[in-house]
This record gives sequence, C-alpha cells and structure tokens, in this order.
Amino acid sequence: MRVIIAPDSFKGTITAAAAAAAIATGWHDVRPEDDLLRIPMADGGEGTLAAVESAVPGAERVSVEVLGPATGANPQASTHLADWLRLPARDGYGPVGVIELAAASGIEHLSSLAPLTAHTYGFGQLIHHALKSGISRILLAIGSSASTDGGTGALKALGARFIDRNANLLPLGGGFLPDLEFVDFRDLLSPPPGGAVVLSDVTNPLLGPQGAACIFGPQKGADDQEISHLEKGLETLASKIGKDPNFPGAGAAGGTGYGLARWGAEIRPGAAEIADIIGLTNAVKDAHLIITGEGRFDNQSRQGKVTGYVAGLAAQAQIPVALVAGAIEGKTSDYTCPTSLSQLAQSIQAAKNNPQRWLEEAGRILASQWAPSNQTQCGDFD
Repeated sequence: MRVIIAPDSFKGTITAAAAAAAIATGWHDVRPEDDLLRIPMADGGEGTLAAVESAVPGAERVSVEVLGPATGANPQASTHLADWLRLPARDGYGPVGVIELAAASGIEHLSSLAPLTAHTYGFGQLIHHALKSGISRILLAIGSSASTDGGTGALKALGARFIDRNANLLPLGGGFLPDLEFVDFRDLLSPPPGGAVVLSDVTNPLLGPQGAACIFGPQKGADDQEISHLEKGLETLASKIGKDPNFPGAGAAGGTGYGLARWGAEIRPGAAEIADIIGLTNAVKDAHLIITGEGRFDNQSRQGKVTGYVAGLAAQAQIPVALVAGAIEGKTSDYTCPTSLSQLAQSIQAAKNNPQRWLEEAGRILASQWAPSNQTQCGDFD
C-alpha cells in the first residue's frame, strides 16, 4: 500500500517535516512493507519555506539582515538574519524566489506584542533582496504577521514613501496610518517579469467587522480602542491608494495582502500553490491513503487550511484521507480515522510536551486499524 503523509506544522510544537517523520515511524512499526511518501505541507503560513525546501531539489537559502518587526519610530532598531529561498528555473520561469513574512516580520520575533508600532519593513527587505538578485518570479507567504500596517512597511522597503500632512515621512507601524496624507510610488520597484503571487489561507477583506483590524488585531495585542485606531488607519490608506479594499484576502497579514495587491501581486490560496510546487498534486494519483494533520482542527480548517485542502485533493482522487490533530474541535465527516493527540495523551498540554511521541503513536494506531475494507472502524477518536 502507498501512503502519503502530508501534514501542516503543529504550530508552536513541531514542524511539518518532523510531524510527517513521526507519523511515518509509527506506521512503519506496524506495517513495514508499505510505501510511505512524506510530503510536509504548508499554506502560506509559518513553515512554508521549510516545506518547499525539503521537496524541491536545488533549493538554496539566502540569508539577509533585516529590521525587526517592532521598531516603530526607533531608527536604532535591532536587526536579525532572515532567509528567503531561491528555486532553480522551472515551468518556463527563471529562478523563483519564495519569501516567508514570518521569517522577517513574524509575531514570533516580538518580545512583547506591539499592535500600533509593529510593521512589515523586514519582509520588504527580503523581497527587495530577492528582486535585486535577478529572480523571474516571486512567491510570498504572508502568515504569522506581527502587524496591522496594510503592508506599508514592506512597500516602504521597496521604495514607496508615505507622507503626513506636514510633508514628513510616516514612521513605521499601522498606528501612524491615520495621519497619512500622500503616497508616493514613483520609486517603487516593480514585481519580477514572471509576476508575484501571495500565498494566503485568509479571505477577509481589508475593512469592516471581518477586516484585518477587527478580526486579527486582537491576536496582535490590540484592545478595542487600538482596533478602532488601526481600522481608521487602514481606511485612510485605502482612500489614498484608491484600490477597492473589499476583495478576498485584502485583510490577510494585517492588510499586507492589500498592500501587495496594490503593488501588483496576485493573491491565491496558499495550500494549492504549495501542493503544486512540492509535487503533492501529482503524487496522490498513485496513493491508497493520505494522512494529513495540524495542531488544532476546527471548523475553519476546511477554509483554505492544509487539512481542508488535502481532503479536497483526496476526494478528487477518490482515495480516503485520515486526520491527525493536536486537538479536534470541528466536524470530521470528510476524514477517516480522525485521531486526536490530546485524547491519546489525555490532555492538550501532555500532547504539546511530547508531540513526537504522540504522533508516532497516532501512526501506529492508524496503521493497525486502517484497511481499505474497514475505513470507518478506526476507533473512537472523533
């Protein structure tokens, strides 16, 4: 039997590659004769770079010193090294750049949340470096952002100028956007000739109750007053740039999707793009079962997340898909053998403390209980 193991990262606990390896180890303990193909997945969030690097021969990491995400108006800000990925020429394109916002401007780089002053400038520095290196196409993974700056930090790093009513440059951070009076794009670098694609699992608009500030602001530390202030800033940005703020994905990464779309990038579902790049789309044709997973499976998982995308891919190929998750909080009718690590470990914290152990155990359980003629009798893990 050929089994594809294609999980997302279990955020904050174990990478997608390590999760796939652990599930494979458990499965192999029970069914060593099976052909196991590990294809770690991502959807544009944290772990995208690692998933692509592990699957594409010749992928090369490039390190760049970038500005940290919470510098605000401080010109003496700390910096750190961040990587982008250069892929060999393929599919009619020259070298392709893959850039992960989380690597430069992700929330994990904050020692404390900074809802008004966090920014995407470091992410823009990575884009700038990749463009200057001669790439022909660029893929931009924008999950795990720290800021709500509408992508203005990234655009500033690419040559844009954001100016207040006193003809001063605005400091970095979404909290300063209400003072925006004029936008100067004359020196803004152009996307590469093969285009720029934003990889995102988010379809929220820029503004309103489902927009960047209201939905994602609290995750970045914003209270009600700060959310209102950030919303006003994004409204001001949209009025000055003039692009419709209501398109799906505009609100991704604190409005970075909006800023990048104004730059000329196309927003696409991240999981589908990654699946094509790393070969999952073709691999499922010869598989008998796919195993996918993530840290927390809920009703949002079906909407652009790895687990939802893989389930759809399996349905198209008419093969079953099994689910392994740290915690299961949503309907699992699309999956056979839904397995919760927190149930196996008897608590969420125990599962987080040793994810490799419990992923291996999940692999053993799936291998011992799953068979093509017995797909629905996989134990009481739902």
